[in-house]
Amino acid sequence: MTNIASSTLEIPEARRVPRHVAIIMDGNGRWAKQRYLPRVAGHQRGMEAVRNVVRACGERGVEYLTLFAFSSENWRRPAEEVSFLMQLFVMALEQEVGKLHENGVRFKVIGDLSRFEPKLTRLIREAEALTAYNHRLTLSIAANYGGRWDVLQAVNRMLGEHPELAAGFNERDLAPYLALNYAPEPDLFIRTGGEQRISNFVLWQLAYTELYFTDTLWPDFDAAALDRAIISYQQRERRFGRTSEQLPADAGLATLRVENLSDAD
Repeated sequence: MTNIASSTLEIPEARRVPRHVAIIMDGNGRWAKQRYLPRVAGHQRGMEAVRNVVRACGERGVEYLTLFAFSSENWRRPAEEVSFLMQLFVMALEQEVGKLHENGVRFKVIGDLSRFEPKLTRLIREAEALTAYNHRLTLSIAANYGGRWDVLQAVNRMLGEHPELAAGFNERDLAPYLALNYAPEPDLFIRTGGEQRISNFVLWQLAYTELYFTDTLWPDFDAAALDRAIISYQQRERRFGRTSEQLPADAGLATLRVENLSDAD
């Protein structure tokens, strides 16, 4: 497990382009409803958006991309929709992992896999093994994931291996057991679809993440929409508890611009 820096313990480097982008892909159902299509059509179109955003992140130098595909609360949806989403996940793994591997993308899944069918779990593990040594971009899919689940499972695993820590532990003790222990904390969080909440997504890791909300529905989110989010990120002053006067003279992201942006106007 990697020793990943904590934004509450150290001051992360401010970069021109976010190193880690985390996205809640919201709006598939509404996209379909606006076109008088079944909700599943929105999920199918959403897969195209995933391909486009993965490609765009790789081109822009983003190193980690984490997508919230299915939350631990999404089991409450109609059974037929849940079944379709599971089938879509299987189909995506069968059709897309080879392409990801060819393009140097490392594939990871975070979440509680115990409720998934054996075939889906097997495909996930095979995909992770195939792409384990790729370095261009790490694509993490959060499936049957919840931020509170993540913290609880981390505490339970930590205490299972180190019961002596029951008397007291700190962030560094817990960090290796969190689901995203291999990735830096997200620099930029994006939620599509107009909602402005975090919805139990990587709660621990979002402590100092810049939040960006857009009305764009996920199936319509493309490279230009990603660039608008990155430009917004660049206009933030990332202080991590400090004052503006304490920042280095060259630390202001407002003067920075993403290179090779698509037309964001």
